[in-house]
Amino acid sequence: MRKTYLLNIEGKNRDRLLDASKHDIRKYVKRERSRALPAGVDFWDFDCKFGSNEATASGVHFAALMGLIDTVAQEGSEQFYVEIVTKHGHRTAKPQGAKNVATDDEDFDE
Repeated sequence: MRKTYLLNIEGKNRDRLLDASKHDIRKYVKRERSRALPAGVDFWDFDCKFGSNEATASGVHFAALMGLIDTVAQEGSEQFYVEIVTKHGHRTAKPQGAKNVATDDEDFDE
């Protein structure tokens, strides 16, 4: 998915356009994640780019995408560009010395 979203269209509410763009992105990701996985693939991963236009877009992590969209909207920009490309994801084993944060806080009392 490669698309430039306009946030200032005459006769349309800016907040509604922002919500529609986020919905469109989430809908695309949900559709891609529901596809059947090829043999040897653990999950669908995404390469993302974000910027004010296609020429200035830079690579970002998928989890940071919605926050960047909110930031652009708060700054008053008129448009933003999003590129999301699906790729194969492979899980890797955790190192032996890595600790699980959830089990290390056993002395936590509520």
